[in-house]
This record gives sequence, C-alpha cells and structure tokens, in this order.
Amino acid sequence: MKSRFEFSFVRSAKQTAGTAVVLAAADKDQITIANADLVDPAGAFSKAARIAKFKAAKHSRLDLITPAGITMDRLIGIGLGKAADMIGHDWLKAGGVAAASLDGSDKVWIYLDVPGFTVTAKEVADFALGMTLRAYRFDKYKSVKTDEENPGPKSPIKVTVVTSVATAAKRQFEVVSAVADGVTLARDLVNEPPNVLGPSEFAARAKELEALGVAVEILTEKEMRKLGMGALLGVSQGSVRPPRLVVMQWMGAKPKDKSYAFVGKGVVFDTGGISIKPAAGMEEMKGDMGGAAAVTGLMHVLAARKAKVNAIGIIGLVENMPDGNAQRPGDIVTSMSGQTIEIINTDAEGRLVLCDALWYCNERFKPAFMINLATLTGAIGVALGSYHAGLFANDDMLATNLLIAGINANERLWRMPLGREYDKMIDSRFADMRNTGGSRQGGAITAAQFLKRFVGNTPWAHLDIASTAMGSPSDEINQSWGSGFGVRLLDELVRSNYEN
Repeated sequence: MKSRFEFSFVRSAKQTAGTAVVLAAADKDQITIANADLVDPAGAFSKAARIAKFKAAKHSRLDLITPAGITMDRLIGIGLGKAADMIGHDWLKAGGVAAASLDGSDKVWIYLDVPGFTVTAKEVADFALGMTLRAYRFDKYKSVKTDEENPGPKSPIKVTVVTSVATAAKRQFEVVSAVADGVTLARDLVNEPPNVLGPSEFAARAKELEALGVAVEILTEKEMRKLGMGALLGVSQGSVRPPRLVVMQWMGAKPKDKSYAFVGKGVVFDTGGISIKPAAGMEEMKGDMGGAAAVTGLMHVLAARKAKVNAIGIIGLVENMPDGNAQRPGDIVTSMSGQTIEIINTDAEGRLVLCDALWYCNERFKPAFMINLATLTGAIGVALGSYHAGLFANDDMLATNLLIAGINANERLWRMPLGREYDKMIDSRFADMRNTGGSRQGGAITAAQFLKRFVGNTPWAHLDIASTAMGSPSDEINQSWGSGFGVRLLDELVRSNYEN
C-alpha cells in the first residue's frame, strides 16, 4: 500500500539541504537535542528555544527556518519530555507529531539519538509507524484538493532516519510496515461510501489477501441458507444486495497447532431496518462494518509479517434495509445453533449477524479462543466515551491478555460485567430469547449476554468498538474518521501471547 513516506535507516549522515527533525529532551532547565554537533553546531536551536520558551515538553514542537550558515532549510524540534517519563506509545505519538510538521518538505532527515535516552530498534520503528499512521488521508473521491487536504509533493517524501541502531531498526520497521498497511486497509474500508462498498465488494477486498498467502472462502446466501443461518439472513432480507460470509485462514504455524479466531460484524450500511434510525447522522452508518474491517486488517498484518500463528478471520457482511421484504419487529428467526430469536427491534441487527458467525466458527474450527469485534451499541459510548472500547469476556486470562495488549498498543479497553441477572433481560415469552433487553438500561451488556449464548465453553471475548472505530477524537497518530481501531490491539495480543 502506498505510503506518504519512503524510509531509510542509517547510522550517520551528512545533510546538505531539506528538513531536519531532531528529538529534544528536557533535563531540569536544560534542553538536549539529538546529534547537536552535527545538526546545530552554532547553537541556533538552543537560542531559538530560549526565546520561544520551548521547554521540550512531551509531544511539543518548535519549527525554525534556519539562519545562514546552517546547511538544512528547516529545523524542527520534537519534545520528548524527561527520559524517565517516556512510555512505549510515546514514541509512536512523537512520530505522529513529526509527520504533522512536514508539509511542503521533500527530503527529511530525522535524528533520534538524544543524550540520556537509550533508544531501541522497536522505538525507532514505532516512531516511523507513528509518522505513517498520521499521514493517512482518504481523499480518493475529491476531484479538487486544497493544499491543506493534499499538502506536499505527490511522490513519497524521502525520510532518512539517523540512529545508532539503524540496522536493527530497519529490520523492525519491515515488520511494523505490515501493521501500518493493515491499519490503512481497515481505515479505507470504514471510510468507503456505502454505494461503493456493499457485501460483495467487501468480500472481494478480503479475497485480495490471497496474494499474501491467506486462504479465503466466500459463502453465498444459498450456502448460508443450507447451513441454517436464519439470524444473519433475516438481517439481509430487506436489501437487494446479497449477504456474504467470508472465511480467512492464515496458517503460519504447524497444522496441528491451535487456531485462534477473530470474528467481525460487517453491516455495510445500517438504516435500522423497519425500526428505522433518525435521519440525522445516518450517513455515519456506513461505518457499521468497523469490526469486519479490523478483522480483515488484522489478517493482512499476520500474513504480511509471516506471523507464526494459525489464525481464522470470519466476517459476516450484510446490509440492513427497510423494504417490503424486510424482517419485522415480532418476527421469530432460527439461528444456525437451532436457538430461536424474537425480533424486538430490527436495529439490534449486528448481534444477529455475529451469533451465526460465532456458532459457525466454533463448530467448524473449534478454536482455542474466539474474539469478536463489532460496532454494536451506542450504549457503550454512553458508558465509556471514545477513549476505551468495551470488553466482555467469559475467560479471565483472555480478558487480561487483551487489557494488557490494549495498554501496550494504546488502543485501550475497559472490562464490563456479564451476569445471570442481565441474561434474564433477553428471555422471550415466545422464543428462546429476544434480540434486545427491551430497555435502554444496560444495553451494551444485554447485547454481550446475547452473544454469549452462542459460544459454548470456548474462551471468548466481545469488543464493542462502536465509539472507537469511527468518529473517535483525532490524536497524534490518527486524523481519519475511520480509525482502524483493533488492528494494532489484536496484532499486539497475538505477538505477545500466541505466536510460536
């Protein structure tokens, strides 16, 4: 996938023009910059920092047009704060701050070896990853682009990273590049307009992963009907666009090793069906497939970096529309599990898609765990806002591993409760269960309780990413409406716990 930057990693460099980016650290009242003897032998940066009262606070920035006698054209300082205060994702964010400063540059040198900081190859690679993620733009449908929307040259900016760990950093960045591509893929899918990305088109995008060695199967409506997926098919029956179930397999470990499964909700557009949503903001429902986008992005990452793990990715792709054939409140559908579901609200459709996908995954692959991702409820945003996704789990070890991975990737989770009292709220007088609790109270929890009825004893976690996958606040590494949330989180989970 095309990146805005073209990176090279060297131990030393003689810069003759272009932009220099130096990391700056605060040590009491002193500011120390990387490679000061090479970049700023005359002390121009230090003098400008004093005048501008630049304290090198974490993720701060000082941008200078260099005076005569200095070879580079611009000198940009990126603050790191104090060495003791730096944590893992701060390097990612610092890279994002640097990328935001490079509009109009065509050649860039980045100096990372600040005295007092022992920078590792991973931290250098994370810095470059932060730059790549911050530079993402989705502007393919703009026929006229302003300078603000499309700054700088059309060809990639050549970035030379100067560090004592250049060789190791280059190897590490080759791995990290796969993560950047997976996040980019997920963001692209969420940002695509719904008239362009229907179930079939989404499935075709997933099929492209075969080029990386992923085995991809696409189940049609006929095949799903034969399997008895009445819950998923009930959601799709109001749309002229047929549903798809995509099965992706990356077998990077031994065939007899355990498989780990990731299941995504892929409602490519959600009107709410007969229980139609208000018009205001409905255009954002093109992002109701953020879970499926994250699973697809994750499978890209695992295959591209040749992860030594057996991973299954399953995405249920439907469109929820209110035509004359749409399912109604009061309908009863039979899921693949044989359990019957009374439809209370046709806008509680994602769990209907997921319950058949989860059951199918468990029956066919018998994975060591299943994790599903879904933009499932507005209620989770009420509870947690946009800075944490909701985590529900029937297994404490899996939940703990996810929480730690979320901290390390800075895609944070907060564990929410499950319990028999909540489960009773989805009991139905006419069927085995109903698809909502019938109340706004505990809406994210009753949705999770619904899914729990379809996973058996398999370790399982449900990530409700409704407020983090789309429309989440911009930050140092993401300026996109579709954030790609979940890709880095799950890659970190796999890398730290489940690879051979």
